Amino acid sequence: MPPTIPLHFVTEEQLKRDYVHQSVWLEMSGFKGKPGTHCLLPSKDGELECVLIGKPETFDTWTLGRLAQTLPAQKYTLADEFDSETVTKLCLGWTLGQYRFTRYKQLADALPELAFPDSADDHYITAAAEATYLVRDLINTPALDMNPQSLAEAAQQVSDRFGAECSVIVNEALVEQNYPMIYAVGQANSHSDTQAPRLIDLRWGDPELPKVTLVGKGVCFDTGGLNMKSSSGMKLMKKDMGGAAQVLGLAKMIMQLKVPVALRVLIPAVENSIAGNSTRPSDVLTARQGTTVEIGNTDAEGRLVLADALTEASGESPDLLVDCATLTGAARVAVGAEIAALFCNDDETAQALLAAGKQQDDPLWQLPLHEPYRTMLDSKVADLNNISSTPYGGSITAALFLREFTKRQTPWIHIDFMAYNMRSLPGRPEGGEAMGMRALFSMIQQRFGQ
Repeated sequence: MPPTIPLHFVTEEQLKRDYVHQSVWLEMSGFKGKPGTHCLLPSKDGELECVLIGKPETFDTWTLGRLAQTLPAQKYTLADEFDSETVTKLCLGWTLGQYRFTRYKQLADALPELAFPDSADDHYITAAAEATYLVRDLINTPALDMNPQSLAEAAQQVSDRFGAECSVIVNEALVEQNYPMIYAVGQANSHSDTQAPRLIDLRWGDPELPKVTLVGKGVCFDTGGLNMKSSSGMKLMKKDMGGAAQVLGLAKMIMQLKVPVALRVLIPAVENSIAGNSTRPSDVLTARQGTTVEIGNTDAEGRLVLADALTEASGESPDLLVDCATLTGAARVAVGAEIAALFCNDDETAQALLAAGKQQDDPLWQLPLHEPYRTMLDSKVADLNNISSTPYGGSITAALFLREFTKRQTPWIHIDFMAYNMRSLPGRPEGGEAMGMRALFSMIQQRFGQ
C-alpha cells in the first residue's frame, strides 16, 4: 500500500526556517508560501514526499478546493492539527472540489484522495456533498433530459430514499385543483407527457413538529414565451429550475441529518415554451388565492408559478417558509453571480441566515422589501401586474410580487440566485451550483434542531 502523503501549511517564515535543505528546489519552483499556491516536494529517491501549501490568514471551506482536482492522484493526509469545525470545512471543500458532471462524458483520469481526520464530521460532509452534487447534476442536465417529468422523478427518488411521501398534480388536474397560473405558464407543452406542467409535493417528518416548507422554481427551460429571449439570454436557461434543484438538495440534507421538523417541499415544474395557446402579454390570469394578474411580460413567468405554490404553502401557516428561484437578472446586477440575494419579512430570521452564511462560507446579501415600490406593480385592469412599471429595482419588485401570496405573520425567506458558476473557483467548478443551501440548512438546524 503506497504511503499517505502529508499536506503541510506553511508561511514564508517557516519556509526559510524549516526547509533550508530544499531552498534550491523551492526557488526553482517559485514557491514562496503565498496563500493559494502549493509546491510538490520530492524525496531523495524522486518520489513525492509531501506537499507544501501557502498558509492563509484564515481557513475556509475552499482552502483545499482547487488541490482536490490538481494534485497527483495519490492519497493525502493533513499534517497540521485543526479543530473539528475547521477540519470539517477543509474536508467538505475538498469533496466539493472533486465534483464532475459525467452524465454525457466519462472521465477516466483518477482523482487524489484525502484521508479525513477523526475529528471531521463525516455525516455532515457526506450529506452536504451529496446534496450539492444533486443540485449541480440537476442544473447541469439539459432540458432534453431534465423536463418536468424528470424533475418529478428526481423528487420521487429523494422521497423514496428517506421514506417521504411524494405526490404530483399533472396538466389539466392543475386547473381542476386550482393552480391556474402554474398551468397557464406550462400549457404550451400540455400535449406532452414529459413536458406537461405539474406541481410536485413532498412531505416528510412528524406533522406535530415545527413546519418548514420549501418552494422551488422549477422552470425546466425558459424561452421567455411570446416575449422571447435573445439567443444569448436563452443559452443557460436549462438552469431556470435551479430553485427546484436547491430545495431538493436542502430537503435531502434535512432528511439525511434528521432535523426534527415537519418538512414540505413544493415545486411547480413547467417549461415556458411557445405555441398557439401560450399566455400572451396583456392576458389576465386569476391566481389560486383569487388575485387577478395582468401579464406585462411572459418572460416574468417564474413569479407566476411560485405564486400559486406559495399560496398553497401559506395555507398551512408554516413556522418557516422558504422559496428559492433563479428569478431576476436584476439580482445579478445588484450582487453579481456568486452571491445569493436574500429577501425576508422578519429581521431576526434574516440576521440568523446571514450569520449562518458567513459561518458556512455560503454568502448571501440582504436586499430590502422596499414598501414604496409596491405601487410599481399596480395594474389598470387587474389587481397586479407581473412586472414593474419601471426598469429599476427589478429584484425588489419581484420579491414584493411574491410577498402578495404569503401571510405576513409567517417568517418568509426569498432567495434570488444565479444557480450557476460562471467561472471555476476553488471547490466550485463552472456549471450548476447550490448557493445559500448550506446556510439555509445551518439556520434551520439551529432554529429547530434543539
